[in-house]
Amino acid sequence: VQLQASGGGLVQAGGSLRLSCAASERTFSSYNMGWFRQAPGKEREFVAAIRGSDGSTFDATSVKGRFTMSRDNAENTVYLQMNSLKPEDTAVYYCAAGRGPFIWLIRDYIYWGQGTQVTVSS
Repeated sequence: VQLQASGGGLVQAGGSLRLSCAASERTFSSYNMGWFRQAPGKEREFVAAIRGSDGSTFDATSVKGRFTMSRDNAENTVYLQMNSLKPEDTAVYYCAAGRGPFIWLIRDYIYWGQGTQVTVSS
């Protein structure tokens, strides 16, 4: 599975961005999909995920109520709608695909996109 993330950019605090991640695989709908981010000097961390089985979502506490993840299986694409952005959301955002049960863990993802930079200015 090849993943192509896009939609990053520079935005002021309080603004919004929508990230997209397009997958090449026809069996995309069977994969759990996740968004992770990595800020300079920090470890990669979980942001949000959506299960392939039932479309249920799971968000990190730091983004709950501000970010929403969704998927369009017909388009082989997942989205991350990011609202009320904060400077601490600045990071490279990665999408990933996997089939493991622990959708908030990096180790349960097999395929990774190249990342897209999100910068939030104060």
